[in-house]
Amino acid sequence: MDIVTIGIITLSDRASRGEYKDLSGPEIKRYFSERIKNRIDWRYEVIPDDPDQLYHLLIEMSDLEIGLICTTGGTGPAPRDFTPQVTEKVCSKILPGFGEEMRRVSLRAVPTAILSAQTAGIRKKSLIINLPGKPRAIAECLDGVYAAIPYCLDLIGAPYMEFTQKGSHAFRPK
Repeated sequence: MDIVTIGIITLSDRASRGEYKDLSGPEIKRYFSERIKNRIDWRYEVIPDDPDQLYHLLIEMSDLEIGLICTTGGTGPAPRDFTPQVTEKVCSKILPGFGEEMRRVSLRAVPTAILSAQTAGIRKKSLIINLPGKPRAIAECLDGVYAAIPYCLDLIGAPYMEFTQKGSHAFRPK
């Protein structure tokens, strides 16, 4: 089984300065470690809330053909929240169903989930998924879209990831 690379980008001014430990990035890592059979090489970055830095990092990771890139943080309505807008700039195709489903799932837990602008899109052979910044919300959102990730990666020509059936069922048509 091939080694695959997954990119994780946490956006947080305070975590990037070391004022507190990032918990969101490690939650993404835990989630996929339990659900992907391949050996995983992680590309993990904690950056400040800086749209230019995010833009260049998303381009760099997708140019390296990292098949799955997850961001965490910056999806709300606050002035320093811009992750979905930057994602839309770098992607050639937006997949609005991801954001719709993540909000739908999150609304079961918290009424303010409607304020989230998270989305997903494709750049080259990379699927970029914007996730919220709260660790509990990350697993909820990923559970909502997990089944679609393997087939999406296949369709865009990303490196092949073998998914387990833990939690939701990963779907690949026969």
